[in-house]
Amino acid sequence: MHLNRILLSTALVVVALVVQVSVLARLQLPGAVPDLLLLTVLGLALVYGHTGGALIGFGAGLLADLAPPADHAVGRYALVLCVVGYAAGLTKPENGQYRSATVPMLVVAGAALSSTLLYAGVGALVGDTAARHVGLGGLLLTATVYDLLLAPFTVPAIMALARRTQHDPLAEASGSAADSARGYGGGLLGASRARRLGGRAARTTGGRSGGLLSRTSRSRVGRIRGVKRL
Repeated sequence: MHLNRILLSTALVVVALVVQVSVLARLQLPGAVPDLLLLTVLGLALVYGHTGGALIGFGAGLLADLAPPADHAVGRYALVLCVVGYAAGLTKPENGQYRSATVPMLVVAGAALSSTLLYAGVGALVGDTAARHVGLGGLLLTATVYDLLLAPFTVPAIMALARRTQHDPLAEASGSAADSARGYGGGLLGASRARRLGGRAARTTGGRSGGLLSRTSRSRVGRIRGVKRL
């Protein structure tokens, strides 16, 4: 990743985590807590692709695991956001632009469901049964609703900021192709010119050397045999 992408992603992740811990977690909403950190990772992954989404997701999740008042094993949420960021980045189109907001909203809904299920599954593997007492169905419903309500106000803005740090691959590819074409054409022209110049030089040298050889042979013949040169 480029330096400007790393700086922007770090700043957005830190701001999202601070807002989520200090504001959203204290709203005492029923069920799940609106996951602003997840939406930030999704917005960046939709622009940077699956590799950037996985790296950003892992870093954001690890920061959330270490930030107080975290009460779960370190690395648990890092794994969840790494997988979700990678999967979200796979939906990035080749031209980098979505035709409508349907795909990003579907990605948000799928990420809300999958992140809650994956978080609960990893917790069950390490012995954390808190999701059973709260109710997994209620967590899935509230997490999806909260994230879908918050997504229109956060994901487009994050994607717009991320696009400013992204180079245009189509322009770079077209520029490199044009440079290659010019270099290839120049090489062909240079080669053809070299061949023409080489042919002229060969003909000129051949003519001169032929004349010199003929004159030398004639002079030798004249001196040896006494034949008068014409």
